[in-house]
Amino acid sequence: MTATTIRTRSRSREMFVRLTAYLAILVALILTLFPVYWIAANSFKFDIDIFAVPPEWVPRNPTLKHYDEAFIQRPFLRYALNSLLVAVGTTIISVGFGTMAGYALARFSYPWQWRKQISFWILSTRMMPPIVSIIPLYLFFNYFEMLNTKSALIVAYTAFNLPFATWMMKSYFQDLPVELEEAAMVDGDTRWGAFLHVALPLARPGLAATAIFCLIISWNEFLLSLIITLTEQSQTLPIGIAGRVTQYKTHWGEISAAGFMACVPIVIFAFMVQKHLVRGLSLGAVKG
Repeated sequence: MTATTIRTRSRSREMFVRLTAYLAILVALILTLFPVYWIAANSFKFDIDIFAVPPEWVPRNPTLKHYDEAFIQRPFLRYALNSLLVAVGTTIISVGFGTMAGYALARFSYPWQWRKQISFWILSTRMMPPIVSIIPLYLFFNYFEMLNTKSALIVAYTAFNLPFATWMMKSYFQDLPVELEEAAMVDGDTRWGAFLHVALPLARPGLAATAIFCLIISWNEFLLSLIITLTEQSQTLPIGIAGRVTQYKTHWGEISAAGFMACVPIVIFAFMVQKHLVRGLSLGAVKG
């Protein structure tokens, strides 16, 4: 077998592997984006066209009827605003306190291996299913007269997002070289100054990744909002969408319109932080 034949076979094998990878990526992309496309397409169809057989892949007679029903005739815009306020407030608080707690666990020394024990305790609280805390949370908010308020949702969501944010940021700070902060302190900076001026700017990818996960979790949360909120003044978008499934009819058009619009803020935020997101997801994810 000549060297030319070997090189030809190697190139053919490499091309086959590359084409297979591209095909796998294409299939994964279709499987991921098709549900989003189908929801968007149904939101522009009349009710009779949603159940057409064979399916109507592209709306033949587009209509904004369902968007009018969802955002003009019904208070879906209020639901979306409530979700936005709760999700943003929860994300800011969780990432803020989680960043400081993660930095303390990554940089400070503790006696008797308390660092591992504290880290494991923080992570173990995230393992607890939210449903087991429903009754204590309900009694707590009822005692302080916080039921049916957005502040109660922010407190509840923060309680479940803060352990995740702390653990993520702890891993990111452990990946950063401590010598940079020590050099800043040698030059006269304080520990707090080294954290603000050196560690925090270097941890921006981790902040972006942690923030988007906290935002998605808070934006999509259903169970706590269902129990804690009772009226349209404080209910979030998942509750409003679920409310269109009634005992007489499921309003698929309104559900599709509201569901599609619910994806927009998360997509916009992901595009805003995408330059940090990929690197943030690859750092610290496998470290204990």
